[in-house]
Amino acid sequence: MSAAATSAREPLLASFRAVVGPRHVLTGDQQTRRFRKGHRTGEGRVLAVVQPGTLLEQWQVLQAAVAADCIVIMQAANTGLTGGSTPDGDNYERDIVLISTRRLDGVQLINQGEQVVCLPGATLDRLERELAPLGREPHSVIGSSCIGASVLGGVCNNSGGALVRRGPAYTELALYAQVQADGSLTLINHLGIELGESPEEILTRLQQGDYSPAAVRNEAAEASDAGYSEHVRDVDADTPARFNADPSRLFEASGSAGKLCLFAVRLDTFVKEPSTVFYIGSNDPQDLTDLRRYLLTSLPSLPIAGEYIHRTAFDIGERYGKDTYLIIDRFGTAKVPAAFALKSRIDGLFERVGLRGVSDRIIQKLMDLLPSHLPERMREYRDRYEHHLLLRVSNDVAEQTREHLRGFFVSRDSGSYFECDEDEGRRAFLHRFAVAGAAIRYREVHRKEVEDIVALDIALRRNDRDWVESLPPELEQGMVHKLYYGHFFCHVFHQDYIVRKGVDPLAMEHRMWALLDERRAEYPAEHNVGHLYVAKPALADFYRELDPTNSFNPGIGHTSRQRGWGECCGGHEGDVG
Repeated sequence: MSAAATSAREPLLASFRAVVGPRHVLTGDQQTRRFRKGHRTGEGRVLAVVQPGTLLEQWQVLQAAVAADCIVIMQAANTGLTGGSTPDGDNYERDIVLISTRRLDGVQLINQGEQVVCLPGATLDRLERELAPLGREPHSVIGSSCIGASVLGGVCNNSGGALVRRGPAYTELALYAQVQADGSLTLINHLGIELGESPEEILTRLQQGDYSPAAVRNEAAEASDAGYSEHVRDVDADTPARFNADPSRLFEASGSAGKLCLFAVRLDTFVKEPSTVFYIGSNDPQDLTDLRRYLLTSLPSLPIAGEYIHRTAFDIGERYGKDTYLIIDRFGTAKVPAAFALKSRIDGLFERVGLRGVSDRIIQKLMDLLPSHLPERMREYRDRYEHHLLLRVSNDVAEQTREHLRGFFVSRDSGSYFECDEDEGRRAFLHRFAVAGAAIRYREVHRKEVEDIVALDIALRRNDRDWVESLPPELEQGMVHKLYYGHFFCHVFHQDYIVRKGVDPLAMEHRMWALLDERRAEYPAEHNVGHLYVAKPALADFYRELDPTNSFNPGIGHTSRQRGWGECCGGHEGDVG
């Protein structure tokens, strides 16, 4: 943003400072970098990053931004992988105000902890810690939570996660602001809690938890995807179990992708069950297919989690995800967001003098000096088997699972399994989640050989037995590595392609989309469209319905960036009006 443009907006910036205080209105490129640059992709200029400290401040900032005809991008943890909570380039027709909700991290337990109300900045890690003394847990555990992902971000993106029984993050109970077709701003309380009439009263009382149990209504509205456990059991269905654009899971806040301004959501919590982990290795994908079908249809209780890792992803994760693994292992997930923030500040300083990826290269050199951090039996299975499945089941079905695995591999020399002790099970799942960020580190360390990453998350049909991808030779030649990992029982796979230097990543991605269409896969499965994927018609229509003036997060899903969803004029390639 030029100095002249910023100066012209000084009255608006002054109003922001009057609401939240000068230190919470950021305007310089260095100050705003970690907010306007995505975790994996996406970056652009903003007029300001504003950090409200109360829900009422968030409302007042929003009022000022909307009245000034600014674009508003809501952001919580900025951990997304498709650039959906940051600007995407600088070709917007209006100034962008990015409202960061990190200071609004409240969690309120209701209905004896069986439900929670989460404010905009609440993280999965914080929620997990709040529920632990009650023997309960949130919709998602570790994985996204390990990098500080927000609860509301999961709801906005219909994020799925690793837990087989729970499906996408979903609720019909939310408090949000919406810009109407005439440009007016309305606060809508569908939280199911009586908090008063005016926005000021509603937001202040909610912030303070100033409501009685009698004010909490428990009607038919859902606070989770209650039917998913039966849905995922239908292994002969010719459609995916879950994907972002599924119209049945788009409802107000759920799937809104920043097209509303959320102030709170209400969600179910879940009993945390004692569990057992089995580590399975095989060189025949059919082994895992057969196990998936049996375990989904024959156990009285569904598996808790079933995470797949291909050998290449295992190797890249072991080496290039080691620091993430060690931070979580030694200090817990609560320390990871601070580590990411510090790294972002250091990277910003080096980038000012034209040096990119310095911290990644230094960290990696240090990590390479350390011995392997993975249990010996896991490393042995890495050498023996190409395909790895981490299976967690509740203890009430552990014996049935144990007996089935024992008999299953008696006559098959293609695979085997072992039962993890508590430490091995914890480390196995931690390794799986360290894999997710390893491709980013690989790219930064090997910039001379790597052009970029094409990262896809796809949902295969529930009855699809051919889940192992086969690529044309010309595509294979353009890749340094392929990383396959994912939520196996839901048939949701993350596929990271490390693209060889000189190869066009966008052209490669479009080729991949065509291949996925041939397989009748849905994509994205759980990271939402962001600025990478094209929103399908039903999803684009949902965005227009939520945001008729296109004031919030315009351009996501390659939709129009123009005011009122007007036709694009020299805007973003791939936009649709």
